[in-house]
Amino acid sequence: MASLSFIGAAQQVTGSCYLLDSPALGRYLLDCGLHQGMDEDSIDRLPHFHFDPTSLDGLILSHAHMDHSGNIPKLVSAGFKGPVYCTRATARMLVVLWEDALGLYEKDLEYENLRRARRGDPALQPAWTHADIVAALRLVKPVAFRECRRLTATATLCFHDSGHILGSAIVELKLTEHGTTRTLVFSGDLGKRNAPLMNDPTLLESADVVLMEGTYGNRDHRSLPATIAQLEEILHETWARKGNVLIPAFAIGRSQELLYHLARLHAEDKLDPWQIFLDSPMAVQITRIYDECYELLDKEDLARIPPEHRASLKQFLPKLRFAQAVEESLAINNIKHGAIIIAGSGMCTGGRIRHHLKHRIWNERNTLLFAGFQARGTLGRVIVDGARMIRLFGSEFVVRARIETLGGFSAHAGQSDLLHWIGHFSPPPRVLLIHGEPETLKVLQKTLREKLQLDSEIPELGSTIHF
Repeated sequence: MASLSFIGAAQQVTGSCYLLDSPALGRYLLDCGLHQGMDEDSIDRLPHFHFDPTSLDGLILSHAHMDHSGNIPKLVSAGFKGPVYCTRATARMLVVLWEDALGLYEKDLEYENLRRARRGDPALQPAWTHADIVAALRLVKPVAFRECRRLTATATLCFHDSGHILGSAIVELKLTEHGTTRTLVFSGDLGKRNAPLMNDPTLLESADVVLMEGTYGNRDHRSLPATIAQLEEILHETWARKGNVLIPAFAIGRSQELLYHLARLHAEDKLDPWQIFLDSPMAVQITRIYDECYELLDKEDLARIPPEHRASLKQFLPKLRFAQAVEESLAINNIKHGAIIIAGSGMCTGGRIRHHLKHRIWNERNTLLFAGFQARGTLGRVIVDGARMIRLFGSEFVVRARIETLGGFSAHAGQSDLLHWIGHFSPPPRVLLIHGEPETLKVLQKTLREKLQLDSEIPELGSTIHF
């Protein structure tokens, strides 16, 4: 009999990690992500796992986001040596994300050790290093979508497109024990239907056990046409005010989606002659990986871009500039008006967007446009909640720029899309709701019962089920 332990992202939306122990497969992790913004991931604690990393036979990774992949170098540092199976696009992105995370971690560690030295406390040793990234990358085994990979004589893995970000996968495992085959499906993060550049999530029809994410299981997102109409209006009004538009954006998915929408507006002659800057070294690197994996993007969406601009994302917009060097980023500050600046980080917690805020948030002609959820405790949330003064780089700045939020941009499926996906399984599988806040998952559980007559379970963090 197989068991499944819920180590992370159970009644929470971060730190995706599940331990599968099966006679057919061995001991495998499904994801190994960071608990972002939580106490257990604080700088002054070495990583601790609720299992022996050396006892693992392997790891299956749904996609590259740090709350799903970010703990893998630490796992390697703690002795893990098994294969890491993921899609080819995910494999290409891991090095970019891990090296960026390491740079931030080393800066935080340096600052913390300076504080400890002043108090006379011993310095903290790094929990992971660049050598662990190199070692982790050697363990990565890319698998193409729909390629069935035999992991053991009695276990087969297949990845299906989840439509969340480039390379994101639904995990399908077929496990044979005592002559009987059981199918376990792990949704990973499911995308929306008709999401720009992404294919719709693959609809599977047969499974015995399904782990389904429920991040937005209590509601649907605003419609995309209404969101694009709002974006068009905001841009026109800011252009008329002779202002600039600042857009904090995540490097994976959101930045590329914004470029696509701007390109569509340009193709339809609905975009004023803005200068457009992608001012994020990581987003630039990821955009180039999108170009390398162009064949994975939605063909119908690409066909909506004029042929002369369709060859790559960088060519989508005639006036698009990639700013990688610090000097290129600083030069944007010399532009008085007419610039759209897409910069990290998505919640204004770091990155180049904070420098652009320093130069522009106090000017009423400018617009600060949020295209993603702003978590509590972040600068982005403080601004969205109506702060009139913010603190940046040791100084206070008045908030006079127009603050706008686009409600329809999300890489996650809303409630209707989740019901559409799970409703295709026949007969009904055992459904375990994960990757969502408790109240959100309860709403989803109730809706599944009322609309699909489908019972589901909400596992607790640290619990184990058998199947």
